[in-house]
Amino acid sequence: MNSADKQKILNLFAEGRRQYHLRDFVKAKDCFASALAIDREDGPSKVYYFRCQHYLQNPPAPDWDGVFAVAPQKKKR
Repeated sequence: MNSADKQKILNLFAEGRRQYHLRDFVKAKDCFASALAIDREDGPSKVYYFRCQHYLQNPPAPDWDGVFAVAPQKKKR
């Protein structure tokens, strides 16, 4: 991957995170998808892409602070 492509990914990721924190998960997901179209192995874009999918199906609470909380697992007996 050349440096121009890496810069595009960085710009798309930054815009995706901005939209994510504005709770515009559709626009954010589109940014992360565009980054993944350039580099399908971009780990941070993958993570946020799937978080956007989650929040589109399960919107966060009105007082959401931008943190992705994973529900604790039940202890096995």
